[in-house]
Amino acid sequence: MDEPVKRPSVNPLDRLGALTRRGGATRLKGLNDRQFTAVAAGLGLVLAAGAALAAGPWDSGQRKAEQDWAAARGGTGGVHHEAGTPSGARPAPSAPPVLAPLSVPGGAADTADDSAPGGTASAPTAALGRLLKDPALGTARAAVVIDTATGKRLYEQGADTPMTPASTVKIATSAAALSALGPHHRIATTVRASPDFRAVTLVGGGDPTLDEPALRALAADTARVLKQRGVTKVRLAYDTSRYSGPARHPIGRNENIAPLTALMTDEGRLDRSDSGPAPRSDDPAGDTARAFGELLDDAGIAVPSGPVSGRATADSRPVARHLSAPLSALVERALTNSDNDIAEALARQTAVAAGEPADFDGARRAVTARLGALQLPLKGANLADGSGLNRKDKVTAGLLAGLLARAADPAHPELRPVLTGLPVAGFTGTLSDRYTAKSAGTGLIRAKTGTLTGVNSLAGTVVDARGRLLAFAFLASGTTSPSEAQSSLDALATSLAAPTR
Repeated sequence: MDEPVKRPSVNPLDRLGALTRRGGATRLKGLNDRQFTAVAAGLGLVLAAGAALAAGPWDSGQRKAEQDWAAARGGTGGVHHEAGTPSGARPAPSAPPVLAPLSVPGGAADTADDSAPGGTASAPTAALGRLLKDPALGTARAAVVIDTATGKRLYEQGADTPMTPASTVKIATSAAALSALGPHHRIATTVRASPDFRAVTLVGGGDPTLDEPALRALAADTARVLKQRGVTKVRLAYDTSRYSGPARHPIGRNENIAPLTALMTDEGRLDRSDSGPAPRSDDPAGDTARAFGELLDDAGIAVPSGPVSGRATADSRPVARHLSAPLSALVERALTNSDNDIAEALARQTAVAAGEPADFDGARRAVTARLGALQLPLKGANLADGSGLNRKDKVTAGLLAGLLARAADPAHPELRPVLTGLPVAGFTGTLSDRYTAKSAGTGLIRAKTGTLTGVNSLAGTVVDARGRLLAFAFLASGTTSPSEAQSSLDALATSLAAPTR
């Protein structure tokens, strides 16, 4: 249903070398200062992406190479993570250092007219009209391109037509969660004890990334407190009341998403994978509670009977707590890997923040309200879920491109993880196998993909030859060949990086 993540078949640094040898020198020669800035920035992104794959995927919400690249420019400001960051973890970089190299020299935007009435345009959008006629894009298509520095639409076709977005709806989900909670917010999983400490309850907060080491640490902390009270045997319960409504997504049992519960370990995955489709537990909350009981036993606290579902009582007291990675990290992982479980958790966290029930309807109302507060076009929008697996989702290309432009706005640094989490063309996440060393878009395009049967979409950012950071959204429905549709979408994005004359 959604794109499985594939890894590059060649070393990304080798690919970078090939790109530089085959096209880089030729393209850099003779460029003016503004063009040189744009191309150099793009190649910097390629290098950052390649180094990220070599170093490892995540570092508290920001790929290591990209973080160091931003820090090397001495930038300050932006949003910092809260105190208590785990040892060795670093906060996500501030937005200005990441985006500054993508600007034209001196920060002055090139505001030359690019568009004309009727959906026609000059470079860099001149090729879009022709490319959008590709039959591979199915029976309906929409496109919007925005200059993020000015907010001006450079191109639009069907911009305000609601269409099924597939996984590109995760951009909207992520923006709403960041707006509601901030990038430094962490989801807590807690253990609470009865007044006599002879009963404990594992309380899920909605963190789908809770893992065995975190569960073991919770058990160890709980055991330490209990032993201090002279308790060596307890009754165990688990509380999933933070979420309401049905646990199953409307698509039913599916390897792309686990049952939606406030308590789970490793997204309910049964094969030790960390992305893409996987066999899923039918009872992730019960499995997590049983594993916690075994870990308590390992720590010297006996649990004679199995855990039971129940709510922590009002007079219970906290004895242990685990905090998830910052929301910025969860957003980046959700976007890069097209992670459905995290996306649905983000939608429910937004509902909780708004005082809505943490179910599909509550999340839909909360996410829609947050996007409205960002003054984005919501006509015809229906955010039926957070992941894009629901075909009832409807958004416009104008909304998606507008969200990306808003995330690049210096007035909204809290939204910057929406940009830094986008897959890098040819290197990371769901774009790792979509571009080649010969493609002009490799390393220059960052975009969220979307794939359902008959639906394909691509929304992201690209630096054009004039040094501008452009936000784009391309939606297609009625497609019959996913691979051909994806190639056509990739060609659309590439035309912005290297316009066809």
